[in-house]
Amino acid sequence: MILNVLVAEDNKSNQMIILAILKKLGHHTDLAEDGLEALLLFAKNTYDIILMDIQMPKMDGIEACIELLKSGCKIPIIAVTANTAPGDREKCLSAGLHDYINKPLNKNKIDEIIKKYTQL
Repeated sequence: MILNVLVAEDNKSNQMIILAILKKLGHHTDLAEDGLEALLLFAKNTYDIILMDIQMPKMDGIEACIELLKSGCKIPIIAVTANTAPGDREKCLSAGLHDYINKPLNKNKIDEIIKKYTQL
């Protein structure tokens, strides 16, 4: 099954990595470079899951998640972050993100989280 995945990530290197992984897994992706762009793409398209970086310009991932939920978003939103300090995971989950995976990313982590939250 091919999924439509919205990826919100501002770092070019991380963009290349996550998009390559999702392509290898056979999924279609749209890329947002910040939280505001993620909101615009979500309003125009249908997605199965969102992978959301937490630290981005203009609007961070937590703010974007809160706005997505206010707009009626019912799909899983997964925090993708290098933030691993005590309390970071809890902060993400309390904002409404469904789960949290840390960088560096690899194919197994991405595949596991997608399978956990979709019908794959």
